[in-house]
Order: sequence, then structure tokens, then C-alpha cells
Amino acid sequence: MTQDPQPKIDRQREHQANERTFLAWLRTSIALIGFGFAISRFGLFLRQIHVALTQQEYPTDLIFNSENLGITLVVVGIATIAIAAWRYSQVLRQIEHGNYRPRPMLIWVMAVVVMILGSLSIPLALWRTRVPKSVTPTPVQPQLRQLKR
Repeated sequence: MTQDPQPKIDRQREHQANERTFLAWLRTSIALIGFGFAISRFGLFLRQIHVALTQQEYPTDLIFNSENLGITLVVVGIATIAIAAWRYSQVLRQIEHGNYRPRPMLIWVMAVVVMILGSLSIPLALWRTRVPKSVTPTPVQPQLRQLKR
């Protein structure tokens, strides 16, 4: 009678822990995508408010703006899903073969990427466009659309 080197219940716990880790990565990626979408749309909202109040074009930086930061967060969130699925399957194989080895480098890379993107959002949150004091906000009249038949 051959003895299984690892009891069945321990392997089951390891697989469940692997699934919980995958789900944590999935939640992180959903948060990144959600924050990216919110940051991108909020930048658009601020631009429209500025134009409505000042009747002037909103000054934007072509590279460093909220839309680009938001899109970058969405892309990083999507990449995180792919990395999480790859890591889950890699750990699954290692558990089955009994040779699991933790790899902390992936954790450090993701931590640094999220810290950099978070740091880039600080200037965007603090930067304010000053409205000239001589400009008084004028209400914007809704435009009537004529229907062509």
C-alpha cells in the first residue's frame, strides 16, 4: 500500500487558499478598472464644468491628464486579471506536483506599479485651474434642435 505523501485534506486546503488568492487579485483588478474609469470620467466632468462657467477652453496637458491616468489604470487592471489567472494555474500545477515555491517578485512588481500610478494621481487631485475674477459665470442656454423629417 503506497502512502500519499500529502494527505488529501491538506491539498484541498492549499487549492482553496490558491482560489482565495486568485479572487483577491481579481478584486484588486476590478478596483483598478473601476478607479480608472471614475478618474477618467471625472476629468471629463471637470472640463465640462470649467467650460460652462468660464466660456473658455479647458487647459489640458497632452500627456499628464486624468483621462490618460484613468486609461492606464484600466489597462493595468486588465493586465492584473491576466497575471492572476496565469499565477493561479502555475500554483495549481505546483500544488499537484508537490513542489510549490512562493514567488514574491510578482507582489513587489504589482505593489510598485500601483504606488507609481497612485502617486501620479496626487498632482491631478491637487492641481486647480484658477478662474479669473473678472469672468462672471453666465448661464449656458440649452440649444434647441430642429428635427428634420
